Amino acid sequence: MPRRKEPRIPDAVLDQLLAGADAKTAFDPDGLLDDLKKALAERVLNAEMDHHLAGEELGNRRNGYGKKTVVTDTGKIELEVPRDRQASFDPQLIAKYQRRFPGFDDKIVSMYARGMSTREIVGHLRDLYGIDVSPDLISAVTDAVLEEVAAWQARPLEATYPLIFFDALRVKIRDEGLVRNKAVHIALGVRADGTKEILGLWLEQNEGAKFWLRVMNELKNRGVEDVLVAVVDGLKGFPDAITAVFPQASVQTCIVHLLRHSLDFVSWKDRKPVAAALKDIYRAVDAAAGETALTAFEEGAWGCKYPAIGQSWRRAWSEVVPFYAFPVDVRRILYTTNAIEALNSKLRRAVRARGHFPSDEAAMKLLFLVLNRAEKEWIMPPREWCMAKAQFAVLFGERFTRAMA
Repeated sequence: MPRRKEPRIPDAVLDQLLAGADAKTAFDPDGLLDDLKKALAERVLNAEMDHHLAGEELGNRRNGYGKKTVVTDTGKIELEVPRDRQASFDPQLIAKYQRRFPGFDDKIVSMYARGMSTREIVGHLRDLYGIDVSPDLISAVTDAVLEEVAAWQARPLEATYPLIFFDALRVKIRDEGLVRNKAVHIALGVRADGTKEILGLWLEQNEGAKFWLRVMNELKNRGVEDVLVAVVDGLKGFPDAITAVFPQASVQTCIVHLLRHSLDFVSWKDRKPVAAALKDIYRAVDAAAGETALTAFEEGAWGCKYPAIGQSWRRAWSEVVPFYAFPVDVRRILYTTNAIEALNSKLRRAVRARGHFPSDEAAMKLLFLVLNRAEKEWIMPPREWCMAKAQFAVLFGERFTRAMA
């Protein structure tokens, strides 16, 4: 049997702390845990004061204590903060004007990232911890994320991405007194080792060639030199904008989106057999066999019952054809339930919980936090990537091997 790991705090110390106290009340407001936080915080503050005075001129010295109430994740505690004669002491643990204990802001941001509104967070803190904070405080804490968003949106990127998925999500945002539908565009890049990265977020009410050209130029200015395959959802002007900036890129309609759009026409009970029937189209050996399978679907029972499906595939067929040039291992990366679909699911849940956003900044703030949490869960590349990597090396030669270097 494995040996029990020695605790970081000896049992004798814990026994001494709990002596004569009811262990059940240790986590209550003003219980042992709050007493420990208070004692440790005051000890750190006093140590900081000693360090500060050691580097000061001889005329400066301690000048008693001031009281300060700070909010923690378990309630409020009152600290005795040391003062100096020259009022030059600025503690690092809890700054002069800071009213929240370290770590408390992280909890607020975490709740906000899970889709809770500012007022819901206020109610949650009141019910769970007995803490009364204002919605303005919650907004101030989460607004600090906006600087992080700006830095993240301007960070340098890889020189080459074998795959970039582009997608859009519709959100409702209050603008000039009206609630308008705006599109949030997401770029998900796949590196040469198969790991994924969100390249950026762009919020725009009107899409068009000029907007997409601006996005492509932004990616290039941030260091992207080559894109092997760009997967898009039939957005107007997008293929031309991509090839204008990355002329060697292969632009491919996202098969997953085409399938999802097809199933929008289908009743719930028919979805499974219709999805199975559509597999013959995108699993065909080549473009000619795929078109034959599409014709067979249109003439079959499901194609006759849902004629809009065949029409939607026909309209997008010129952007589907490049898909058949890829080998099976690469195709599977493009048509299986990919990372951007799982990402969209998380984003939609957060957006639905809000209804609409008061501003563009509020929407970007929440979506960034959701994406940031999602990225931390991406540890391993897709299981198909090992085989696809070998195929990319054959298909794209030095363009791919440079990215592997």
